[in-house]
Amino acid sequence: MKTIGLLGGMSWESSIEYYRIINQTVNKRLGSHHSAKSLMYSVDFEEIKKLQHENKWEEATALMINGARYIEKGGADFLIICTNTMHKMANQIQQHITIPILHIADATAEKIKAQGIHKIGLLGTKFTMEEDFYKGRLISPHNLKVNIPSQEECQIVHDVIYKELCLGKIKTVSKNRYKDIISNLITDGAEGVILGCTEISLLINQHDISIPIFDTTAIHAQAAVDYALDL
Repeated sequence: MKTIGLLGGMSWESSIEYYRIINQTVNKRLGSHHSAKSLMYSVDFEEIKKLQHENKWEEATALMINGARYIEKGGADFLIICTNTMHKMANQIQQHITIPILHIADATAEKIKAQGIHKIGLLGTKFTMEEDFYKGRLISPHNLKVNIPSQEECQIVHDVIYKELCLGKIKTVSKNRYKDIISNLITDGAEGVILGCTEISLLINQHDISIPIFDTTAIHAQAAVDYALDL
């Protein structure tokens, strides 16, 4: 079993889910008292959040590289970044470590394509929805067509993530807003929806939506187990 390196804390609410899913999946596959070999470096999310919203991405990248180096020095065989948004600097991080990064967008795209879906809706932070680092990776090389909500809806999705979900606040009114936004994506032709922020699965699950949802937290965590077990 390879040792999984987790760069987490963005937020710790979703990092808990990574740790839970990874260990439950290992135990389900191997049985007995098996659990995952893993290392986690958890950042102070307040520092990251401020840098994101002040557009200080170089400073945020430096913090991420520092965390990834700690994980590599600790003996991890590969790295997963436990957040969608901070894959913005995945390429830069990879340049500063020798262990491979298992990219969340690639793992998600493979699941989408396996269901024969071509037009996908994307929810996440405004950075993830509006910038090219994530959408572009889905479009090329995976040839998916990606739809995002309207500008006003993107702001709602973004605000709920930072002001509620990252703080562990789960509100029915926000769940209903998300369901309405997803309904609009379906009207626009989406065949499935990516929960492209690792906290969104705390609010929305498959029972809430009529088309397939792709929970990036679960997909990424399970892909890490596949890689760790050479499956």
